[in-house]
Amino acid sequence: MRAISGLWRWRRNPLRRTTDLVEAWVALVAVLLILVVGPVSGALVGGVAQDALQRSVREQRESRHLVTATVVRKLDRSPLDADPEAASGRDVRSRVLADWTAPDGTAHHGTVIASLQKPRPGDHFTIWTDQHGRMVARPLDSATAATHAVLAGFGAALLTAGLVEGGRRLMVWRMVRRRYARWDQAWDRAGPDWGRTGTGS
Repeated sequence: MRAISGLWRWRRNPLRRTTDLVEAWVALVAVLLILVVGPVSGALVGGVAQDALQRSVREQRESRHLVTATVVRKLDRSPLDADPEAASGRDVRSRVLADWTAPDGTAHHGTVIASLQKPRPGDHFTIWTDQHGRMVARPLDSATAATHAVLAGFGAALLTAGLVEGGRRLMVWRMVRRRYARWDQAWDRAGPDWGRTGTGS
Protein backbone atom coordinates (compact mmCIF):
# COMPACT_ATOMS: atom_id res chain seq x y z
CA MET A 1 0.00 0.00 0.00
CA ARG A 2 1.28 3.45 -0.90
CA ALA A 3 0.31 4.88 2.48
CA ILE A 4 3.15 2.94 4.12
CA SER A 5 5.70 4.46 1.74
CA GLY A 6 5.14 7.83 3.43
CA LEU A 7 6.38 6.54 6.79
CA TRP A 8 10.05 7.02 5.83
CA ARG A 9 9.51 10.75 6.25
CA TRP A 10 9.84 10.42 10.04
CA ARG A 11 13.60 9.96 9.69
CA ARG A 12 15.79 12.83 10.83
CA ASN A 13 16.81 14.63 7.69
CA PRO A 14 17.75 18.28 7.15
CA LEU A 15 15.73 18.28 3.91
CA ARG A 16 12.56 17.01 5.60
CA ARG A 17 9.72 19.50 5.36
CA THR A 18 6.81 19.87 7.77
CA THR A 19 4.47 18.65 5.04
CA ASP A 20 6.55 15.45 4.76
CA LEU A 21 5.96 14.75 8.44
CA VAL A 22 2.23 15.57 8.13
CA GLU A 23 1.99 13.24 5.13
CA ALA A 24 3.61 10.45 7.15
CA TRP A 25 1.14 10.94 10.00
CA VAL A 26 -1.77 10.94 7.56
CA ALA A 27 -0.46 7.65 6.12
CA LEU A 28 -0.19 6.08 9.58
CA VAL A 29 -3.70 7.19 10.58
CA ALA A 30 -5.06 5.86 7.27
CA VAL A 31 -3.43 2.46 7.82
CA LEU A 32 -4.78 2.26 11.38
CA LEU A 33 -8.28 3.24 10.25
CA ILE A 34 -8.24 0.64 7.48
CA LEU A 35 -7.02 -2.07 9.86
CA VAL A 36 -9.44 -1.20 12.70
CA VAL A 37 -12.49 0.63 11.34
CA GLY A 38 -12.77 -1.45 8.14
CA PRO A 39 -13.26 -4.81 9.89
CA VAL A 40 -15.49 -3.26 12.57
CA SER A 41 -17.78 -1.68 9.98
CA GLY A 42 -17.83 -4.95 8.04
CA ALA A 43 -18.77 -6.90 11.15
CA LEU A 44 -21.52 -4.43 12.07
CA VAL A 45 -23.04 -4.33 8.58
CA GLY A 46 -22.74 -8.11 8.24
CA GLY A 47 -24.44 -8.61 11.62
CA VAL A 48 -27.32 -6.28 10.76
CA ALA A 49 -27.72 -7.92 7.34
CA GLN A 50 -27.63 -11.39 8.93
CA ASP A 51 -30.38 -10.47 11.41
CA ALA A 52 -32.57 -8.94 8.70
CA LEU A 53 -32.07 -11.80 6.25
CA GLN A 54 -32.64 -14.55 8.83
CA ARG A 55 -35.84 -12.75 9.93
CA SER A 56 -36.89 -12.72 6.26
CA VAL A 57 -36.11 -16.46 6.02
CA ARG A 58 -38.35 -17.17 9.02
CA GLU A 59 -41.18 -15.00 7.65
CA GLN A 60 -40.99 -16.65 4.24
CA ARG A 61 -41.03 -20.13 5.78
CA GLU A 62 -44.17 -19.20 7.71
CA SER A 63 -45.98 -17.56 4.77
CA ARG A 64 -44.97 -19.86 1.88
CA HIS A 65 -46.15 -23.43 1.55
CA LEU A 66 -45.13 -26.36 -0.62
CA VAL A 67 -48.25 -27.87 -2.19
CA THR A 68 -48.77 -30.70 -4.63
CA ALA A 69 -50.18 -29.83 -8.05
CA THR A 70 -51.63 -32.23 -10.60
CA VAL A 71 -51.02 -31.89 -14.34
CA VAL A 72 -54.23 -31.42 -16.35
CA ARG A 73 -52.46 -31.11 -19.70
CA LYS A 74 -49.18 -29.98 -21.20
CA LEU A 75 -49.16 -26.59 -22.92
CA ASP A 76 -47.18 -25.55 -25.96
CA ARG A 77 -43.78 -24.06 -25.30
CA SER A 78 -43.88 -20.28 -24.90
CA PRO A 79 -41.80 -18.31 -27.46
CA LEU A 80 -40.08 -16.68 -24.48
CA ASP A 81 -38.90 -20.00 -23.06
CA ALA A 82 -35.25 -20.92 -23.37
CA ASP A 83 -34.07 -23.09 -26.24
CA PRO A 84 -34.67 -26.71 -25.13
CA GLU A 85 -31.35 -27.80 -26.68
CA ALA A 86 -29.47 -25.14 -24.68
CA ALA A 87 -31.04 -26.09 -21.35
CA SER A 88 -29.14 -28.42 -19.09
CA GLY A 89 -30.54 -31.92 -18.59
CA ARG A 90 -31.18 -31.45 -14.88
CA ASP A 91 -33.09 -28.15 -15.29
CA VAL A 92 -35.94 -29.33 -17.50
CA ARG A 93 -39.14 -27.34 -17.09
CA SER A 94 -42.47 -27.56 -18.89
CA ARG A 95 -45.49 -25.28 -19.08
CA VAL A 96 -48.58 -27.15 -17.93
CA LEU A 97 -52.15 -26.50 -16.95
CA ALA A 98 -52.52 -27.77 -13.38
CA ASP A 99 -54.85 -28.01 -10.41
CA TRP A 100 -53.79 -27.55 -6.79
CA THR A 101 -55.36 -26.95 -3.40
CA ALA A 102 -54.19 -23.99 -1.34
CA PRO A 103 -53.29 -24.35 2.36
CA ASP A 104 -56.57 -22.56 3.20
CA GLY A 105 -58.51 -25.30 1.34
CA THR A 106 -59.46 -23.38 -1.83
CA ALA A 107 -59.04 -25.08 -5.21
CA HIS A 108 -56.93 -23.42 -7.91
CA HIS A 109 -56.46 -23.99 -11.61
CA GLY A 110 -53.86 -22.31 -13.83
CA THR A 111 -50.73 -22.32 -15.94
CA VAL A 112 -47.55 -23.18 -14.06
CA ILE A 113 -44.00 -24.20 -14.82
CA ALA A 114 -43.49 -27.80 -13.78
CA SER A 115 -40.13 -29.42 -13.16
CA LEU A 116 -41.13 -32.47 -15.19
CA GLN A 117 -39.35 -33.71 -18.29
CA LYS A 118 -42.39 -35.20 -20.03
CA PRO A 119 -45.51 -34.23 -18.11
CA ARG A 120 -48.62 -36.35 -18.61
CA PRO A 121 -52.13 -35.74 -17.27
CA GLY A 122 -52.32 -36.94 -13.69
CA ASP A 123 -48.61 -36.43 -12.91
CA HIS A 124 -47.89 -34.74 -9.58
CA PHE A 125 -45.28 -32.08 -8.83
CA THR A 126 -44.74 -29.51 -6.10
CA ILE A 127 -45.09 -25.73 -6.25
CA TRP A 128 -44.70 -22.92 -3.71
CA THR A 129 -47.79 -20.87 -2.86
CA ASP A 130 -48.90 -18.39 -0.25
CA GLN A 131 -51.68 -19.13 2.25
CA HIS A 132 -54.34 -18.35 -0.39
CA GLY A 133 -52.85 -20.52 -3.15
CA ARG A 134 -51.17 -17.79 -5.21
CA MET A 135 -47.88 -18.89 -6.74
CA VAL A 136 -44.80 -17.44 -5.03
CA ALA A 137 -41.05 -17.85 -5.34
CA ARG A 138 -39.21 -20.47 -3.36
CA PRO A 139 -38.38 -19.20 0.16
CA LEU A 140 -34.86 -18.02 0.90
CA ASP A 141 -32.80 -20.62 2.76
CA SER A 142 -30.55 -19.90 5.76
CA ALA A 143 -27.28 -20.71 3.97
CA THR A 144 -28.01 -18.30 1.13
CA ALA A 145 -29.03 -15.61 3.62
CA ALA A 146 -25.77 -16.10 5.55
CA THR A 147 -23.76 -15.87 2.32
CA HIS A 148 -25.47 -12.59 1.43
CA ALA A 149 -24.76 -11.24 4.92
CA VAL A 150 -21.06 -12.16 4.64
CA LEU A 151 -20.86 -10.47 1.24
CA ALA A 152 -22.55 -7.36 2.64
CA GLY A 153 -20.05 -7.23 5.52
CA PHE A 154 -17.10 -7.75 3.18
CA GLY A 155 -18.42 -5.02 0.87
CA ALA A 156 -18.81 -2.61 3.79
CA ALA A 157 -15.23 -3.27 4.92
CA LEU A 158 -13.92 -2.68 1.40
CA LEU A 159 -16.00 0.49 1.06
CA THR A 160 -14.65 1.80 4.37
CA ALA A 161 -11.07 1.07 3.29
CA GLY A 162 -11.71 2.78 -0.05
CA LEU A 163 -13.16 5.87 1.62
CA VAL A 164 -10.23 6.11 4.04
CA GLU A 165 -7.69 5.71 1.22
CA GLY A 166 -9.61 8.24 -0.90
CA GLY A 167 -9.57 10.72 2.00
CA ARG A 168 -5.83 10.19 2.46
CA ARG A 169 -5.16 10.76 -1.23
CA LEU A 170 -7.30 13.90 -1.22
CA MET A 171 -5.40 15.31 1.76
CA VAL A 172 -2.03 14.53 0.17
CA TRP A 173 -3.17 16.04 -3.13
CA ARG A 174 -4.19 19.25 -1.36
CA MET A 175 -0.86 19.41 0.49
CA VAL A 176 1.05 18.94 -2.77
CA ARG A 177 -1.02 21.67 -4.46
CA ARG A 178 -0.29 24.01 -1.55
CA ARG A 179 3.41 23.13 -1.76
CA TYR A 180 3.49 23.91 -5.50
CA ALA A 181 1.70 27.21 -4.90
CA ARG A 182 4.34 28.18 -2.32
CA TRP A 183 7.10 27.23 -4.76
CA ASP A 184 5.50 29.44 -7.42
CA GLN A 185 5.37 32.33 -4.96
CA ALA A 186 9.05 31.78 -4.06
CA TRP A 187 10.05 31.78 -7.74
CA ASP A 188 8.04 34.97 -8.29
CA ARG A 189 9.85 36.64 -5.37
CA ALA A 190 13.24 35.51 -6.68
CA GLY A 191 12.49 37.30 -9.92
CA PRO A 192 13.54 36.66 -13.50
CA ASP A 193 17.20 37.48 -12.74
CA TRP A 194 17.72 34.60 -10.32
CA GLY A 195 20.85 32.68 -11.19
CA ARG A 196 22.36 35.34 -13.47
CA THR A 197 25.90 36.57 -12.87
CA GLY A 198 25.99 39.74 -10.86
CA THR A 199 22.46 39.41 -9.47
CA GLY A 200 22.11 41.03 -6.08
CA SER A 201 25.46 42.84 -6.29
